[in-house]
Amino acid sequence: MRTYVAAKIHDLTVTDAHLRYIGSVTIDAELLGAAGIDPYEQVDIVNLNNGARWTTYALPGDPGVFTLNGGGARLGEPGDRCVIMTYQQAPEFPGARAVFCDERNRIVRQLNYPLDPESIRART
Repeated sequence: MRTYVAAKIHDLTVTDAHLRYIGSVTIDAELLGAAGIDPYEQVDIVNLNNGARWTTYALPGDPGVFTLNGGGARLGEPGDRCVIMTYQQAPEFPGARAVFCDERNRIVRQLNYPLDPESIRART
């Protein structure tokens, strides 16, 4: 068995940070559903502004919300752009979903990995 990416949400914009919270990250419930990420599922977060990377779990939130909670609140600030990832174990890559967001955390594009030739052409 190998570990592969299962889902990604690209370019989420941090809307708030709550240090005095028990942990986790709050993400727009529609984005979670579109990416196939369940509430309370383990997620990795990569902050594209400062390079911080950490593991926590996802909580569903209101439209447009992406809040860093607990210790993760020290790893970013409102306005930072992040990527969320989950993983799956399988003998070979079974595919994955990717959701891309605008600056208000609205879905602007979705695709599935492995990329089909048309998706690759659209990105170049």
